[in-house]
Amino acid sequence: MFSKALVTFAAIVGVCAAATGPDAQLALGLGDLDASWATATPIVPQFTPVGSLANLTGDAFTVLRHPLFPYHSVRIKQSDFCDTTVKAYTGYIDIDAKHLFFYFFESRSDPDKDDVIFWTNGGPGCSSSLGLFMELGPCRVTNATEGTKFHAEAWNSNANVFFVDQPVDVGFSYSEHGATVSTTEQAAEDIAAFVVIFFEHFSSFKGRSFHMSGESYGGRYIPVFAAAVYDQNALLVANGLTPINLTSAIIGNGMTDAFSMVQSYYDMTCTPASVAPVLDISTCVRMKKALPRCKKWAKAACIDQFDSMNCEAAQTFCASEITAPYFETGLNYYDISRPCEDRESLCYPVTKTISTYLDRPDVRAALGVDPRVGAFASCSSLVNGAFNAGGDILHPTVDHVAGLLERGVRVLIYVGTYDWICNWVGNERWTLAMDWSGKDAFNGEPLRTWTVDGAVAGKTRSTKGLTFATVDAAGHMVPYDKPKESLALINRWLAQESL
Repeated sequence: MFSKALVTFAAIVGVCAAATGPDAQLALGLGDLDASWATATPIVPQFTPVGSLANLTGDAFTVLRHPLFPYHSVRIKQSDFCDTTVKAYTGYIDIDAKHLFFYFFESRSDPDKDDVIFWTNGGPGCSSSLGLFMELGPCRVTNATEGTKFHAEAWNSNANVFFVDQPVDVGFSYSEHGATVSTTEQAAEDIAAFVVIFFEHFSSFKGRSFHMSGESYGGRYIPVFAAAVYDQNALLVANGLTPINLTSAIIGNGMTDAFSMVQSYYDMTCTPASVAPVLDISTCVRMKKALPRCKKWAKAACIDQFDSMNCEAAQTFCASEITAPYFETGLNYYDISRPCEDRESLCYPVTKTISTYLDRPDVRAALGVDPRVGAFASCSSLVNGAFNAGGDILHPTVDHVAGLLERGVRVLIYVGTYDWICNWVGNERWTLAMDWSGKDAFNGEPLRTWTVDGAVAGKTRSTKGLTFATVDAAGHMVPYDKPKESLALINRWLAQESL
């Protein structure tokens, strides 16, 4: 998929969870979250909540509505699959002509009291079914005909967990009449509304700790989504409703600041930051010389004062000099320690197995997949192209992370040390450079080791609500490579324990 041809920077960072191809073009798109509610006249919500998940059936969808969000509704039903030890639910978030598919699994521990986790995969354009069936979900798909296998180290061990196919046209989500979403800010509106509708109908979740998590392009998604949920609480309070108890944002191997990440590719390929250098000396020398020009050009043309043609030229230069050499090695761009097995399946053939399983008619019937949905695809090149064309990647979300921290929302940044595309060097770099009130304290904390069952699992730095943690020998998808360490990490985070 990525040949020796030049690849634009946007296409390369898009492969953070969806390898899409070399021809993505760039144009700036500024999608702003609609804040019209901030001055709206308060209303008295009048609706009848469903009350309990136990009132849902597996025979048909129950429709959830709320007067604060007249253009949003939710279809939900019981779906007996994947994890027979807990109740599972599936459904759609309906916004006019847009329909977002979701899964919800109750906690294996105490579903009536445990925290709630929202999870999204990245891309942009990749289905959260990858997170569910390959990484942190309660079951895994390893054989399309045999079905699912119980996953003991699932994140729903001590939490209720959502997996959402977003934005529209990703996974089992679909649209009508050409409706599209091409910015993270647009996507955030629908997710924030969904969270409120769900919590308002199932009152046992009100006030419970809510954590928004994701990986890869989730580094852009999650800070914006969490900010939308936090800011929307003003609307809820103004109307006498219970605000969402947004407790933390969790980002795994995230692309939070694409420009910082580009600089880290030299470290990952030409120094032993992860494994022994994988590029020859002459290539590394040229790359080191190109880095200052890449940084200066991209900053001037893409950030300081956007110039579409000049920004595209800068990105093409950066891609050819900084990232193209790695793609020529044939190594896995999600795991620098191994070759890419199949570029058409994101280097992991199991993604094709998951797609085959989700195309089975009996599986779709059990999940309640709308018949208008075509063949399942792990990642949508259409959605990825729309986000790239709108320049969504050009908007770092570091300031959103800082804003959350300043308001008492904890933030966890975890990174597998073998990942190349969204690597630990780039993620540590932006956490140290971030401008916030806890910067000096955080930067003053040394990296220390954290352990699981007596064995070193990685390194961590933490203070003032911000935690950075590496996971040794894990690639881009940490829960896939290191399920035991991943579960220990998330359980300690939920319990607000030190790693």
